[in-house]
Amino acid sequence: MRKPNKYLLILLVTVTAYVLFEYYRPKPIDWRATYENDDKVPFGTQALFELLPDVMRPSAIKTVLLPIYNLVSEKALPTPSNYVAICQDFGVDKNDIHQLLAYVGRGNNAFISAYELPDTLGKLLGFKAEVKDPKEADSTLRQNFVNPSLHKVSGYNFIHDDGRNFLIIKKPALITVLGRNARKEPVFIKVRYGKGQFFIHNLPLAFTNYYVLNQKTSDYAFKALSYLPAQPTYWDEYQKQGRFTEDEQSIFRYIRSQPALNWAYYLVAFGLIFYAIFASKRTQRIIPVVEPPKNTSLDFVQTIGRMYYQQGDHENIARKKIQYFLADIRERYGLNTTVLDKEFTETLARKSGVSQDETSDLVRLLRDTQKSISLSEYDLITLNGAMEHFKH
Repeated sequence: MRKPNKYLLILLVTVTAYVLFEYYRPKPIDWRATYENDDKVPFGTQALFELLPDVMRPSAIKTVLLPIYNLVSEKALPTPSNYVAICQDFGVDKNDIHQLLAYVGRGNNAFISAYELPDTLGKLLGFKAEVKDPKEADSTLRQNFVNPSLHKVSGYNFIHDDGRNFLIIKKPALITVLGRNARKEPVFIKVRYGKGQFFIHNLPLAFTNYYVLNQKTSDYAFKALSYLPAQPTYWDEYQKQGRFTEDEQSIFRYIRSQPALNWAYYLVAFGLIFYAIFASKRTQRIIPVVEPPKNTSLDFVQTIGRMYYQQGDHENIARKKIQYFLADIRERYGLNTTVLDKEFTETLARKSGVSQDETSDLVRLLRDTQKSISLSEYDLITLNGAMEHFKH
């Protein structure tokens, strides 16, 4: 049975351990300002969205996941009705603004609360969203309503807002200020347009869970929205969530939306890349050990030597040993071994480092053996000993 790949096992264990760790560890508070109506984080708007139907009864609150252009041009919206957008940046293009103006001009209402509002819309309606220098930030700045029936003596303090956002009125004749900060700067205005009205608000943080559920500021959001009549209301989530509802989310989109699963996804992806790089080569079968061929030359020489020795052919053995010995001298020292004379002896002694006397005795023994007709066993042993002694 094939063993499981150890690299895949290590990757699987690592991913599983990380997912379990991320799932069970205490979740830190997410302070991101999402403004999403299904988000329970402090700066989501789930609390307001769930409580709003009680305020707007008997009218229905519908979530919109379409651009304004598509919402107004493709759907038959009842008149009168309300459009509500609460977000960080009210990102709309010229086509959206054109349709939104037409929608309000027919007698509907648009309530927009955002820090960043398009200049195009501001120029058409007669206001400008201004942001002061960061040095003038003031988180203790209080907000309040102009209407005496909504005015709160102590005001409202939204401590997570830096107090730099306000509106500049360009066309006072068309605009009514509904709310100001402690510096008397407008933060909430009403603009008449055609048969309808725009409500522009510059502090969306006031509508989030943190402040709607806080006893000191819980009534602010409902007082602001009380300017909208009780009629069908469309709550814009396209600005924050895009076109997809929770039911329409793909598995991949859901994975990317969850921090733990998102990191696990990256671990798997990079793990597979590393596996492909370092462990994807085909595993070879074990190469069998092949015994190297044996060198039988020595065995052959020993066998031939024993045969000659047993036959008593000492002269033949001696001549062959002398022949191989002289061949070794030629190869090792580069000497001519044709004539074994005094000059040869001196040169051999000098190159080999053996004394002159020992070298002379060896050369003399070689010459005598070559000339000899018959050799005894003792002579053969003496010759072999002299050659081996010279070599070593």
